[in-house]
Amino acid sequence: MNNNKEIKTFIIGLSLVIGLSLLGFFIFKGLKTFSDKDRVVTVKGLAEMEMKAESATMNLSFSFSSDYLQDLIRQTENKKKAIVAYLKSKGYEDADVKINNPEVTDRQRYYETRWRNGQDVEVKIDRYTVHQSLKIQTKGVENAEDEASQIRLGLISKDLTSDLYVNYTFPELNSIKPQLIAESTKNARIAGEQFAQDSHAKLGKIKTASQGQISIMGRYYYDEEGGSIPQEPYIQKARVVSTIVFFLE
Repeated sequence: MNNNKEIKTFIIGLSLVIGLSLLGFFIFKGLKTFSDKDRVVTVKGLAEMEMKAESATMNLSFSFSSDYLQDLIRQTENKKKAIVAYLKSKGYEDADVKINNPEVTDRQRYYETRWRNGQDVEVKIDRYTVHQSLKIQTKGVENAEDEASQIRLGLISKDLTSDLYVNYTFPELNSIKPQLIAESTKNARIAGEQFAQDSHAKLGKIKTASQGQISIMGRYYYDEEGGSIPQEPYIQKARVVSTIVFFLE
């Protein structure tokens, strides 16, 4: 009987020891897990990608103003024909030149009040203005600016002075957006792994992630966050910064 009691006592004691040990182990694991959840690192990943223009057009325009509409229309038509003739002499075909309809502005008055020398005075103005514009397809994207400069000087020499600038058409941003975001996420993870290594920890899962707004940099664009700006007008640079919070293990 005494032996049985001793065995029971031993078993009960052993069970208590094992139970308390397991309880302590799970409490430790729980506290460690809770502590690990508080260990995070916030990193940023930058990605940049250049986009080359798909096409370039020269936008040409000029205008005349007068009180006599029919004279304006005739004057505009003559200059338009002379410009088209000059372009054809330089190798441009009809398909390369798009002629827009002229725009007529009628102010419906010949005088307007302006402030001069401390008083309102009536000033003579032209009643009508006719604006004419053309679009010219360039022969290449990379040399479009030089091409436009030559056309501009040629028109001046022919007494056909006009406003002329180059407009570039770039790929849709959505066509590179997935690749851009994937690159910024990858760079953020690289930064996180470096931090974890320096901290003698292991990079865990993503806790939160946010993608910054994609910005465009180029000759005609300004980026508040800085970065190198392409000097060529036919090149734009898309830029995005992703912010990711990783758990540390």
